[in-house]
Amino acid sequence: MKMSWLTYALMTVFFWGVYGVILHKGRGLLPMGPEAPHAGLKAFLLVCVAYAAIGVVAALVLKSRGSNWAFSPAGLSVSLLAGIAGAAGAFTLVLALGAANKEFGVMAAAYVMPIVFGGAPIVNAVVAMLVHPPEGGFKSIPMTFYVGIVLAATGGYLVASSSPSNTGGAKKTESQAAKP
Repeated sequence: MKMSWLTYALMTVFFWGVYGVILHKGRGLLPMGPEAPHAGLKAFLLVCVAYAAIGVVAALVLKSRGSNWAFSPAGLSVSLLAGIAGAAGAFTLVLALGAANKEFGVMAAAYVMPIVFGGAPIVNAVVAMLVHPPEGGFKSIPMTFYVGIVLAATGGYLVASSSPSNTGGAKKTESQAAKP
């Protein structure tokens, strides 16, 4: 079955959209008490195990497609760098969720994820322009691009700051209870 790039992109939106909430929920279901400071890293360790399992699936797909397993040194190193960036992002996301948990409790993902997903496209656009400068130089960039950057940042902020407290009756943290 052949799917379009848009189908895969929307699947990625779904998977990454549920990732933070599920990750934070898993973190909260791990042993607490004296182990609470380690719960986020334990959840991240399990994410790494899942990445390894998906890597095995990717290898099987390559094999089923008849790949010759050839890698160029440049492709190998840049792809490894991409993996490091992705893993570092997942690692710092776990740290952000853990730190936000102290202030927002079960709603930490509702505050962290919009900042991450509002900011990541901005960083992506800037890095892509640096790697592949636009024809005509930076002066050729349309004003709508800059408006989009502002809207993405504003949208991430608004979603994070206005997220409804839909906790299903869960207890609020002390800092949440103190807020008007």
